[in-house]
Amino acid sequence: MPFSAGICVYLFFLLIRIQRPKNFPPGPRPMPIFGNLLHLNIRNPLKDFEMLAERYGNVYSLYLGRNPVVVLKGLKAIKEALVTKSADFSGRPQNLLVSHITEGKGVIMADYGPAWKEHRRFALMTLRNFGLGKQSMENRILGEIEHLVAKVEKHAGSILNPQTLFHDAASNIIYLVLFGTRYEYGHETLKKYISMVTENTKIFNGPWSMIYDTLPLVRSLPLPFKKVFKNNFLLKKMTITMIKEHKATRVRGEPRDFVDCYLDELDKRDNESSFDEDQLVTYILNLHGAGTDTTSNTLLTAFLYLMAYPDIQERCQQEIDEVLQGKAHASFEDRHNMPYTQAVIHESQRIANTVPLSVFHCTSRDTELMGYSIPQGTIIIPNLSSVLSEEGQWKFPHEFNPSNFLNEQGQFEKPEAFMPFSAGPRVCLGEGLARMELFLILVTLLRRYRFIWPEDAGEPDFTPVFGITLTPKPYRMGIRLRQPAREM
Repeated sequence: MPFSAGICVYLFFLLIRIQRPKNFPPGPRPMPIFGNLLHLNIRNPLKDFEMLAERYGNVYSLYLGRNPVVVLKGLKAIKEALVTKSADFSGRPQNLLVSHITEGKGVIMADYGPAWKEHRRFALMTLRNFGLGKQSMENRILGEIEHLVAKVEKHAGSILNPQTLFHDAASNIIYLVLFGTRYEYGHETLKKYISMVTENTKIFNGPWSMIYDTLPLVRSLPLPFKKVFKNNFLLKKMTITMIKEHKATRVRGEPRDFVDCYLDELDKRDNESSFDEDQLVTYILNLHGAGTDTTSNTLLTAFLYLMAYPDIQERCQQEIDEVLQGKAHASFEDRHNMPYTQAVIHESQRIANTVPLSVFHCTSRDTELMGYSIPQGTIIIPNLSSVLSEEGQWKFPHEFNPSNFLNEQGQFEKPEAFMPFSAGPRVCLGEGLARMELFLILVTLLRRYRFIWPEDAGEPDFTPVFGITLTPKPYRMGIRLRQPAREM
């Protein structure tokens, strides 16, 4: 290469070289253009994050292209950021694939500010006061569980593939909350909706999403991340149709469900309000997507481990039988008398590690964390996975053991490090609904059936499939009836 050309190349790389801010957390040296993309296994970076933390500490930095990122490991760092300094760390990055899809609307990827606060407050209030119409939240879930039991009943004495079973049930529960309606399992609308949501969640935390986030120059190319935009367009179209159909039977001031409540709120507000029908569409997609994948994957994980540990399953069933003796069905209040079952459910959530990297945060202003300076606009990745298996926080951090949630007297106790729903102002707003679903579904099924690992299935594989949510590998379950229907 001629000397002058070499100088030009050197000056070019000097110009595009990424400069680390003063007192920024340490981390591997970023490459021009790519940042630290090549330092990570983009199919599953969790092990890489662990190794980087061992080298650089519990607060370290990376670059997605030229975008600075700070990764947080462990309870102390994550609690300081998301709880103690929540106002500084509750923003959302607005230049990533997932934020481009939502266009800053809804509640999950909306940036921290008045509009987000207003919508979150509305959602929490509406979900909390959900004694809407004739059914409470619990009754809606129990109603859907009847359909779930009917589906499982057909496979009593045989083998069932549960891969879509819990997705269908969780999806319908969200539909009941949002629209007051449900779909039969296998219905084309339900299948299509779940299929597109599942495909999008896989892409969002897969390699193509990371490439999109890191290399803006490739965003216009016909690469696999384009599928997310197509799916989202179709999902929005389906949702708009559902809202139009819903309006036809709506009576103002007499809300039957979440959508009615939102439309009533719209009627009260002027044109300057952050409430509008575009927001409602994204809101529905947010709540449906978040509420379907996380709950169903936690249930899949729970039953995988209950089959692998039949003694734990049997002890749960003994407790359930004692508490529910003579009752037609479980109530969410029964959890207070079921410490062991509660411990098993929470341990399933911990070990499922369903949203390992939370939803990415962003600093809303220049701030400090653990002695480091973090500029405004820095992407923050809270590694929740590291907290859920942190040494010193759990009795048995690396194994499935309900004792992690039981004290010496056998009473249920929830450690501070239990944060599968994240923490702080942006904690999952569907936490209450998810907890109720998990308890009622698991207790009802364990009361009625025994779940057995099929003899021809080999050893259980507990290695999850990485994505925005971790998913257990597909498996089959053997089902044996425990009680006749009249005793339920």
